[in-house]
Amino acid sequence: MTATEPARREPPEAEPPFDIGSTEDSLERMTELFARLGDIYRVYAPGRKSYAYVVNHPDDVKRVLVANHRNYTKGVGLDRVKILLGNGIMTSEGELWRRQRYMMQPLFHRRVITEFARVIAAANDRFAERWDGSCRRGERVNLTDEMSELTLDIVLRSIFGRDLERLCEELGGNPFEVVTREPARNLQFAYKFRSLTRHVADLIRRRREGAEEHADYVGMLMSARDKESGEPMGERQLIDEIMTLVVAGHETTASGLNWTWYLLSQHPDVDAQLYAELSAAPRLAAPSLAEMESLPYAQQVVNEALRLYPPGWLLSRRAIGPDVLAGYDIPAGADVLLCLYLLHRHPRYWRDPDAFRPERFAPAHDAERPRFAYMPFAAGPRHCIGETFALYEMLVHLYKLAGRFRLVRDSAEPIALEAQINLRTRKPLYMRLERR
Repeated sequence: MTATEPARREPPEAEPPFDIGSTEDSLERMTELFARLGDIYRVYAPGRKSYAYVVNHPDDVKRVLVANHRNYTKGVGLDRVKILLGNGIMTSEGELWRRQRYMMQPLFHRRVITEFARVIAAANDRFAERWDGSCRRGERVNLTDEMSELTLDIVLRSIFGRDLERLCEELGGNPFEVVTREPARNLQFAYKFRSLTRHVADLIRRRREGAEEHADYVGMLMSARDKESGEPMGERQLIDEIMTLVVAGHETTASGLNWTWYLLSQHPDVDAQLYAELSAAPRLAAPSLAEMESLPYAQQVVNEALRLYPPGWLLSRRAIGPDVLAGYDIPAGADVLLCLYLLHRHPRYWRDPDAFRPERFAPAHDAERPRFAYMPFAAGPRHCIGETFALYEMLVHLYKLAGRFRLVRDSAEPIALEAQINLRTRKPLYMRLERR
């Protein structure tokens, strides 16, 4: 710094240093630091030999994700995700990302999503039959594994359509089950998952050689065209987008449903009110998105579960140029971390923030908090492209299953959080099923 340069205004520094996201107690430490240091602080990350700036205020979150989003790229942890997903829409940047986002956005239009009503409904109907059997036999179910299996089934059938059955027959099983069998998201898992790209490449080749039409996401991705050149996606890009949809379309929804059932099991009054709404709703074999959105309390339950336990609990960005957040200088190249878990529990914007109260999402309470105090699917140009699909999937599941079963957790063991890529329970949740 020269004599003419003003001193940089630095936010409070957390002690001791640690690499956020790389330690098992990262979330616990961040919760304590938020209570002590407030809406912004910096933590020295020894592994990266640099500071990470943690932001917890809605105004600053809005600036990073929306108002000044061009000054930020994806941040720390991106390299790990790229090993798993390649250069798909979740990891790509710049012109490539803009091109892909434009090509893929129509695939998640409300009308298109409702085309998958039968797929989503049929998967839940199969689970209802399975749960009927478990209930009759008095068996506990591993809810965490069940939600993972259900959501993987839905996302794979939505992506691959009829070719999923063909693939499973040829290989003697579902090769994508590695996603549910191996919960760790390490390099070993990434290698196994990326090895599946050869099956995807073979599937694409067969479709190009055939004349059969496919109303699934692979078919839509293959038909998508660049707005400038009219060109389709190249094979590598196509594969990366398909692999991204498999992971992103499965894990967040599975985590969200796992937490929703847990919260319902702990709050019988909420469970009873949800059941009353579902019981009064017309019985539909494959309800549409609009029909699911006509269930206000079910939507409030889902929103409140995602508030308390947002699957993507931490967003990472890197400043391209200098910025100012909460009155403090953010240097170019700095990692900026947005902790949605703490944002969603900010005591200034949420009354009794740790309580499960779905009614806080009733329209009458919308004015009580700023827009960016709640954003489980992020916000701005890079908000989750599959948000509506995920919410639809969760609502159909509650409509199909919560109207038939009550889930009871027969353990008093406290829930431990696993805050890695997604916010999950550290141990699987086991539940007893009670027929309504």
